Formats: sequence, structure tokens, C-alpha cells
Amino acid sequence: MTPRARHPVAHLANLDLNLLVALRELLRERNVTRAAARIGVSQPAASAALSRLRRHFDDELLIRARSGYTLSPLAMQLADQVETVCAAAERLFATGRAFDPSTSRREFTLLMADYTIAVLGRHLSTTIGAQAPGVDLHLRLVREAFALDFAETITLIDGMVSPPVEKFELPSVRSVELFTDRWVCIADAANPDVDGGITIERLAELPWVAPFQPDRGNPTAAPMSRQLALFGIRPEIRVRVESYQAVPYLVAGTDRVALLQERLATQVAGLLGLRVLPCPGDPEPIVERLWWHADRDGDPAHRWLRETVIAAAARL
Repeated sequence: MTPRARHPVAHLANLDLNLLVALRELLRERNVTRAAARIGVSQPAASAALSRLRRHFDDELLIRARSGYTLSPLAMQLADQVETVCAAAERLFATGRAFDPSTSRREFTLLMADYTIAVLGRHLSTTIGAQAPGVDLHLRLVREAFALDFAETITLIDGMVSPPVEKFELPSVRSVELFTDRWVCIADAANPDVDGGITIERLAELPWVAPFQPDRGNPTAAPMSRQLALFGIRPEIRVRVESYQAVPYLVAGTDRVALLQERLATQVAGLLGLRVLPCPGDPEPIVERLWWHADRDGDPAHRWLRETVIAAAARL
């Protein structure tokens, strides 16, 4: 007779959910003594928790090295997951409580591109620091994989800042516009190929730096790639990079060009000796929105977070 499968609720009830916090701090600190201090338990208690976690996962998790401990391959996979699960649990049990930002110790998790952090980060950080000195902010960099699993990802975080994408338009998802930007071309100030301006035909001939291009010939959902597709060009991409902020540093001092958001381009143009040129053609405007799951609507803490992000964007 085939054994009956264990009911998932019963399985969850048999788990010691305190181990989630222990796992998070052990993977963060990579040190049993420091993890114990973070959790507020004795060092032997933290060691016992690590032993239980090792038995549960059948993995060492923390591997002794010359300078301390390193994470096992499985532990590296678990690190992001446990952060997301703990943040979701904290939100769940905080929902419905009155929220006082001046005394709260809550942590909020937001997904943003590094471009958005460069533009919005200082205003957001100073606003939260002034109003809520005990609140922790966990900023995770947006990756294309998040967009592929957006319906699930948005339920596990507090919000994401991103331009609109069709798959984000779900009945369970809310959004509000934060700020707008536009695409510009950047080139080294000494690059003679852009003297007198630039045309789409010229862009097609020049070497490029491009963010978030997986490899030659493969399409991507990255906003800059969409603009190239709208222009009808497939330029020669010499440098691919998983970052917007890195792009101007890889253009400076070379004959390469790139498309970049104007707010970011103007921040670094003087420092790096770059020329910022109007983008030819008719590029789409950049509209950055804050996205969150409708389940957060009734949470006073989340309402404060949304208002804080909107207020920070209004200062741009």
C-alpha cells in the first residue's frame, strides 16, 4: 500500500520556524558567535541551531576556512530565499498594527535597478533616516529573472521600482508613477565620431557598451534593448555589463557609445569627461513606477513606505 503523502500544513506545523531566523543570521554573519548576538541567544544555543539546520538540509552550510567560515553552494542558494521568507513573515505578523516610524524596527525590501538607486537612493535614504532611524532598508538589484517570476516575486517583497511591463499589469498588483526620464547618447568628449551630433545610421556603425545584453543576437527585455529594436538597428556591442551605473565608465576614454538615462548621464558626465547628446529618432520616455501587491494596501507600515518613496521621488 502506498504511504499517504504528508499534508503540507501538517509538515509546516512540525517545523521549528525559529530556525528561519537562526538560518538568516548564520548565513549573514558566517560566524556562530556573532549570529548568537544578533538573535539574542547564547553561543551554544546558536551552535545547536546550526547543527539542527545541517541535519535538516543534509549539508554543512557553513564550511570552516582559514579566515573563518564560507558558505556552501547550497547555503548560497538559501541566502536570498531565507531573506525573502523572513521579510514576508515579518510583514505578515506586523500587518494591522499601528505603525510609528520613529520607533519601528521593521525591515522593508525593495527591488530597484542600480540606475534607480543612483537617482533616487540619496533622497530615499535621507528621508527614511530622518523619519525612521530604526527601520532597515534592504535594496535588492532587479534582474531579468525577477520579471519572469514577477507574479510570485511581488508577493514576497514590499515593492519594486521599474518601468511598466505588460506582465506587471495584474489585478492583484498596484502601481504609482514616481518620476520620468529620457534616453540620451553618451560618448567620450574627445571622440571625433560624434562631432556635430549623431544619427541613427551613425549609431548603427559605432562600437557600443550595452547593459543587460545576454549574448550576441539573443533578445532581452532590457529597456535599452527595446529602444534599439525600435530604431531598427543591431549595433556592434563590444562591452556587455550587468549594470547601468557601469556603462559610462566603460565609454569614457574610448571610441564606444551607449544609450543611458539622462538623469544618470548628467550625474557622471563632468567627472568622466563625457559628452551627452540628444538621442536621435523618437525614443520612448522612461517612466519609473513603484509596484506592490494589493495585499499590502491595508498595512499602515507599508502605506508609510509608499508615501515615503513617493515623497523622495518628488524631490528629484
